[in-house]
Amino acid sequence: MSTLQTFDIPIQGMTCAGCAGRVERALAKVPDVQQSSVNLASEQARVTAPPERLGELLAAVEQAGYQVPSQRLELAISGMTCASCVGRIERALGKVPGVRSVSVNLASEQARVELLAGTSGRALLDAVEDAGYSARLVDSAPTQAPQAALRRERLAVLAALLLAAPLVLPMFAEWAGLHWMLPAWVQFALATPVQFVLGARFYRAAWKAVRAGSGNMDLLVALGTSAAYGLSLYLWATAGDHHPPHLYFEASSVVIALVLLGKYLESRAKRQTGAAIRALEALRPDQAKRLVDGREESVAIADLRRGDQVVVRPGERFPVDGEVLEGHSQADEALISGESLPQAKGPGDRVIGGAINGDGRLIVRTTALGGESVLARIIRLVEDAQAAKAPIQKLVDRISAVFVPVVLLIALATLAGWWLAGAGIEQALINAVAVLVIACPCALGLATPAAIMAGTGVAARHGILIKDAEALELAQQVSVVAFDKTGTLTSGQPRVVHLATVGIDEAELLRLAGALQQGSEHPLAHAVLAAAKEREIALPGISASQVLAGRGIRGEVKGLTLALGNQRLLEEQQLNSDLQQQATAWEAEGRTLSWLLQLQPQPQVLGLLAFGDSLKDGSRQAIQTLHERDIECHLISGDNAGSAGAVGQALGIDRVHAQVLPEEKAAHIVALKQNGAHVAMVGDGINDAPALAAADVGIAMGGGTDVAMHAAGITLMRGDPRLVPAALEISQRTWHKIRQNLFWAFAYNAVGIPLAAFGLLNPMLAGAAMALSSVSVVSNALLLNTWKPKKQ
Repeated sequence: MSTLQTFDIPIQGMTCAGCAGRVERALAKVPDVQQSSVNLASEQARVTAPPERLGELLAAVEQAGYQVPSQRLELAISGMTCASCVGRIERALGKVPGVRSVSVNLASEQARVELLAGTSGRALLDAVEDAGYSARLVDSAPTQAPQAALRRERLAVLAALLLAAPLVLPMFAEWAGLHWMLPAWVQFALATPVQFVLGARFYRAAWKAVRAGSGNMDLLVALGTSAAYGLSLYLWATAGDHHPPHLYFEASSVVIALVLLGKYLESRAKRQTGAAIRALEALRPDQAKRLVDGREESVAIADLRRGDQVVVRPGERFPVDGEVLEGHSQADEALISGESLPQAKGPGDRVIGGAINGDGRLIVRTTALGGESVLARIIRLVEDAQAAKAPIQKLVDRISAVFVPVVLLIALATLAGWWLAGAGIEQALINAVAVLVIACPCALGLATPAAIMAGTGVAARHGILIKDAEALELAQQVSVVAFDKTGTLTSGQPRVVHLATVGIDEAELLRLAGALQQGSEHPLAHAVLAAAKEREIALPGISASQVLAGRGIRGEVKGLTLALGNQRLLEEQQLNSDLQQQATAWEAEGRTLSWLLQLQPQPQVLGLLAFGDSLKDGSRQAIQTLHERDIECHLISGDNAGSAGAVGQALGIDRVHAQVLPEEKAAHIVALKQNGAHVAMVGDGINDAPALAAADVGIAMGGGTDVAMHAAGITLMRGDPRLVPAALEISQRTWHKIRQNLFWAFAYNAVGIPLAAFGLLNPMLAGAAMALSSVSVVSNALLLNTWKPKKQ
């Protein structure tokens, strides 16, 4: 049994002594619990148990019917150089009492920790420092600006290259047939500041790793370059006066210079992978103009409250999420929603904080601030995705944990093998140094997170928010996409789809029906008025308007008494029509019908209007694109078979499931998965949430409910169905980049280590290859920034 720890577990929901007893009994059932007590007053349980039992303890409390509140902290970590560092920090943080889960990202140099509420963040910082690294809470002020750190790194690289260059020149001169060598004391003078001043970072990090009982890239570099430097000192000291020794100061200096160059290029490239977050954060204005008693006053965003009215002038960014009260303009929401065209805004329209106001002055009522705003939620989603680990990263972490010890053994074996083979200690040591230098696991640690950061960042710029790395990995495997109908493939707004007349033309039918519907707020009335407006039909006035409850509406139009209503109204008036057969056919398609009747002077049927949900722009292209990718499309709808079938036929959907209850949608998804399909579910409503959660990948449409967005792994900022195949495409491209990066990371080591061990790679070339491996992996990931959704 491992070392015991005492946990103070906060518990919510206890109301009496019986609750405390129930929790205590639940905790006592967990294996290896040595002691437990529950305090009702402080709402805490104190439990002594092995640290690996924490998850079972929390599950026991929750199964007993109570809640365990938790919090999430983000740490900025400095000093990480490779995948081995990631594993060491995760293990160190995981040992802190109260920590539920840990995820460390090498590319963003951050750790995300979920821990019990009330647990001190100081314990986390101490654990990281004990492991040999530096950490700070992300909310606290940074120790130095990223640009300043990058500038300092660049100066160190330039200094190292300038000092190492004269040491390498004789080697190039020898290729040209010139044989000369710098005096030993000059080589020593040039190499020493590189080794111990510019290379001091490797010694510091290596010492911390050794103290923590593990190894990392810095340990490999420090050992390798120190061996080359030390061998040079030995050969210089033991050389005779008449035989100038061949020294290896150039090897140690050039390796350090190249490693520093690689780290600098890597840091600069990694900064680009976080560009999406910085671009989003830059959209937040610091000030707003609040309207108070008709006067404008400049205030900080933090001082605004919900309901405050703010003035947004032409060309300014909207400081808050809100509703337009006065004015007309357009809003450029491209960076937030991916929508390329400015959107018209007028009274009653919603605006998003961070969007750019067009050419009109607007007065906006504040509806959301801070973390509640759309922009803040987007940033949170992108940050979560970039911090998360793809399932494949777990394999990489396991390999990295044993990588450095294995490399040290290979280096020792190389040293012993060459020496025993009679090559001499000098040649044996140089070959061992080459093994240590090339075997840097940096590229291995960066392969996955760099691609995820670049892929999720470029997706966010085009209005596709990928919640986590698991959704990214699963999305590229999708073979079936199941769509909800209303609000997803259709607009959710009825429109006039068919007209039939008796004795009048279609324009007259719309003129009379539109006149009756003037002033009505019914969705079908809006559809009639929209159809009349679309055909530019002028509407006559109406008098004696009267609502016929459950049947329709009647009124006086142009001296005629007219009524517009449903089948029940037709039956009440005892009117027969030759349009009845047409009405039956349209009803079979799932259309809603309205009859236009003349009641006086002579009762008769004038016409029939059929209403249907209109397809969204892009629905056909979305289905077509998915079919081109050999992805099967299903429609799962609660509507009747006629309505769902009409949409399915119009779009060319492979299978239609109609009259599906909300709770049955998830069962359909599960059935598809059981048949071996990888399923993505696309929806927008509360009733879609269970199906979104049940699918391998849930895709929530923009403008849908918050519940749907929380249940989905991918959120589309616009309600454009064409973003569905785009989301699958960027997921696939990101996954391809991850696989390419892992291939190159493994290939460098698989090829380089044997070459070095067999004496075919000198330390300088090994250093160059090692630096190139990290830079190539990050640069390859950054190629994702060129991706754009295919134009339909």
